[in-house]
Amino acid sequence: MSEPASISTGIASRYAQAVFDLAREEGMLDGVEADINALEAALSDSADLRSLISSPIYSREEQGAAMDAVAGRMALTPVMRNVLGLMAQKRRLFVLPQLVAVLRERLSQARGEVTAEVISAQPLTPEQERNLGEMLAAREGKRIRLRTQVDESLIGGLVVRVGSRMIDTSIRAKLGRLQNMMKEVG
Repeated sequence: MSEPASISTGIASRYAQAVFDLAREEGMLDGVEADINALEAALSDSADLRSLISSPIYSREEQGAAMDAVAGRMALTPVMRNVLGLMAQKRRLFVLPQLVAVLRERLSQARGEVTAEVISAQPLTPEQERNLGEMLAAREGKRIRLRTQVDESLIGGLVVRVGSRMIDTSIRAKLGRLQNMMKEVG
């Protein structure tokens, strides 16, 4: 991991632990999970929000006011609103994507779940998601939470990441292996 990335992850980890501890004390873990889902969607959908959290041209006050307005519109929990305000005040909003990821991981660990990231060439049907979840749960011995996304460049198949392991059954990967074998032969 590069030094700036590890610094960002370290900062995000400290904020995530504080949010997690406060939410657990107040019995608001489900609310915080809804908050991080909403924040993740907003970061994914809004270039303006991504610019706001990463651009140095906005003052602390501007970032704080904007994040307060965003938190109000999204009806975030008081714990999350407060941490976003503190992050704006300390000029740490740039770690918000890492905060969301670390917090999601902490929530999953607290529930005894493992998150599996699944990338498929086409959207999975509910039955395919259920079958994949059951298969991975049997393999891991824990409850599995699937996070799915679509990448049409895979052509077909799946890429599944569980922890540090990756299973790549995509046609793109198979074609790449075939291409490498052909280079070795010829």
